[in-house]
Amino acid sequence: MKRSLIKAALCFLALTPVANAQDVRTLEHFESEYVDARQVDVWLPPNYETDKNMSYPVLYMQDGQNVLNDETATDNTSWQAGRTALDLIKQDKIGPVIIVAIWNTPDRFLEYFPENAAQYLTDSEKKQVMELAQKDGSNKKQFLGDEYLKFIVAELKPYIDSHFRTLKDAKNTAICGSSMGGLISMYAAFEYPEVFSKAAGLSTHWPVFFDNNDTNPAEAIRKYMEMHVPAPKSHRFYFDLGTASLDQYYEDHQQQVDAIMERSGYAQNDNYLSQVFEGEEHNEKAWRNRFDKALLFLYKSDQ
Repeated sequence: MKRSLIKAALCFLALTPVANAQDVRTLEHFESEYVDARQVDVWLPPNYETDKNMSYPVLYMQDGQNVLNDETATDNTSWQAGRTALDLIKQDKIGPVIIVAIWNTPDRFLEYFPENAAQYLTDSEKKQVMELAQKDGSNKKQFLGDEYLKFIVAELKPYIDSHFRTLKDAKNTAICGSSMGGLISMYAAFEYPEVFSKAAGLSTHWPVFFDNNDTNPAEAIRKYMEMHVPAPKSHRFYFDLGTASLDQYYEDHQQQVDAIMERSGYAQNDNYLSQVFEGEEHNEKAWRNRFDKALLFLYKSDQ
């Protein structure tokens, strides 16, 4: 085991009380050789402790402080992802799943930007990305998307797989996020199709930024996507957007992504789902309200 994982283990397995007395294990300071250390919360499905013979699929989620617990979330409004999963499991609409909530850091913007798409950016666009990252509190001066994925794939996932009863194959491994978190979740499945077979992006932030010169990294991201789409027979993707606040700018970008996926063999309502929610804004409350749609598409029991 790597030195960073040994250290992480020392601060592991604090049982965290969350809404409905759900079983959440906390890694308070998970170290990495690739990115800065951060907290990781692991939500366990019902009967995990009593049914020792069962192993579970795993869903990795971005912006982990907003995923499970209102007390740590932006504006004290989390996705309540565990509660949603629990409701769907109890209704037999999905099977039980482990949720791994990965907290972000001040480097969020750089970690969540698809690094291999940066080669298609102009120098001006690269400069703007770095400026936005600095406004978010980062002191880094390089893209970190590949490093962030190495952290998940080479460090965090092996740790989760060795400490929990997981189904380790790609068929049972998914990744999800919102806004820039949706962007890096797409990138994870594109870069590591042998690790992630499912990905969901809620209000995916395709434009990245807007300016007066009509430069737009969304085109760079689409160029990358065109050349790296995973095999449709073994993968499935969920995307959505609202029509209010920041989401009002997304529809044209999402339609172009939908066209890329359709040309690559993905079919709406089969292995691909792209939805629009009228009046929904760009915030945790909106994502909480429709997280069940993503879970149902990724994990519906009749798949």
